[in-house]
Amino acid sequence: MNSKNTPVSDTEKLPSDEQLRRTVDRVLGRSQAAASVTTYDAAGTAHHSDNSSSTHGSRNSRRVLDTRAREISDVQREHSEYDGDQEDLAERRALRRIANLSTELEDVTEVEYRQLRLERVVLAGLWTEGTVEDAENSLRELAALAETAGSEVLDGLVQRRLKPDPGTFLGSGKALELKDIVEATGADTVIVDSELAPSQRRALEDIVKVKVIDRTALILDIFAQHAKSREGKAQVELAQLEYMLPRLRGWGASLSRQAGGRAAAGEGIGSRGPGETKIEMDRRRLRARMAKLKREIAAMAPARETKRLNRRRNRVPSVAIAGYTNAGKSSLLNRLTDAGVLVENALFATLDPTVRKAQTPDGIGYTLSDTVGFVRSLPTQLVEAFRSTLEEVADADVILHVVDASHPDPEGQIRAVREVIAEVDARHIPEIIVLNKADAADPFVLERMRQREPEHVIVSARTGEGIEELKQKIADTIPRPSIEVKLLIPYSHGEIISRLHEWDAEIKSTDFVSDGTFVVALVREDVASELSEYVLEGDLLEVLEEELAEAHALAEATASVSEQSSTAEAL
Repeated sequence: MNSKNTPVSDTEKLPSDEQLRRTVDRVLGRSQAAASVTTYDAAGTAHHSDNSSSTHGSRNSRRVLDTRAREISDVQREHSEYDGDQEDLAERRALRRIANLSTELEDVTEVEYRQLRLERVVLAGLWTEGTVEDAENSLRELAALAETAGSEVLDGLVQRRLKPDPGTFLGSGKALELKDIVEATGADTVIVDSELAPSQRRALEDIVKVKVIDRTALILDIFAQHAKSREGKAQVELAQLEYMLPRLRGWGASLSRQAGGRAAAGEGIGSRGPGETKIEMDRRRLRARMAKLKREIAAMAPARETKRLNRRRNRVPSVAIAGYTNAGKSSLLNRLTDAGVLVENALFATLDPTVRKAQTPDGIGYTLSDTVGFVRSLPTQLVEAFRSTLEEVADADVILHVVDASHPDPEGQIRAVREVIAEVDARHIPEIIVLNKADAADPFVLERMRQREPEHVIVSARTGEGIEELKQKIADTIPRPSIEVKLLIPYSHGEIISRLHEWDAEIKSTDFVSDGTFVVALVREDVASELSEYVLEGDLLEVLEEELAEAHALAEATASVSEQSSTAEAL
């Protein structure tokens, strides 16, 4: 992978944007072709069973069985004479095979398969803390990420280890075992379920002899594929460059010199010196590009901020939909607003925020915004790059935290999302847990989540179950008008009545008197200040209320007499 470079002459220009983009693509391990793939049961694929003995002949390696019951039984039998310390040591020495990760394609001919050119990957992770189920769920999530990026997952392995090896992440021995698995499966890429240091990636690559990328690079690649708007593309590119900057070494960098020694003699005093290495040129180029992107993103911010200020000025309540990626946020937005937003069964299908208008059952308007999905260990570069987008969450009055109730680890998803919410300083905002996909969820999981999260609503965006209950929950949680005003609005200013409805005022009564329309309403604080010239107070208010009370009493008496007369006539 490390190509040798010819020396750079004194007249050679800095790398072009296209060359820089290619370098970024190499570092991030961008997939050359994306295609939808179907998960195929690993038990039916030949490469697992045929190579099990040759590939994993080491007594320190063993396969994770397809069912947890059989796995636990075998482990207990294997270590029946061990104490706890010995069993833990054996776990650390073992590479744990994760079942059902293969995504071989069904009903695809060999010619069609070659045309698809899917990247064939093996996954590797460490189990350093938590339970084995946590480690396996994390690797299965990595498999879903790899599929979304357009890869074919061949195998997945987890090693029990107290902490990552500083040299090769897995340790040299386990790295050699991983090399055997890569050769046996025919993989061309290894994806590690963590963020690798540049030295760890290079060392592991030297051993397995194929491309190695980490979880962060994979997520950045998916974001790059799904970014649609100009702002979204700029944010993703900035995150990619920030990730790439410390990893330039070893990616085609040479120690050739530019404008150094005699080569710079014609440039005069001040131009001579040791020159500039290729890697220094690339770093300078990257920093210049990053500075430009930051300026572009900052220039796009005022438009979004203007919209937010308008919403604040009009005091329209704001509700933000946040949650784990692929939890059903866009489907929920469509159910609540008929927004027609793209709904796709893929991770990070939504990157650009969508804002739509919605109403409570009693007619109070609010805005509902769909935001980018979160994931475990969301790269810091993405949190920073998408901070302007995530401000939709930080500026909201209520957060709808959507959870995939059918997921094996919904609690883990909730923790991951709340970590990001805390990073954008939105922890203080009222939160409603929306347990989505109830139609596919385990009833025991739903009951467990009910007990853990008191402020919850169980829904299914697909079937519509629980949507009306959710709408009422939103109505009970968003800020409501709380200041009572008594207004006398002249008939010549009738447009104020219309504006009261636009401001979502709760009108309690309306009476028509000689001088205009007398309105009693609940409004927000800023609306009350704008209506100050129409507010009726003091003696004038007392006199008018007495007159209205007498008029209402007379009207009620008249209505009562009329009703009695009608009853008498009927008899």
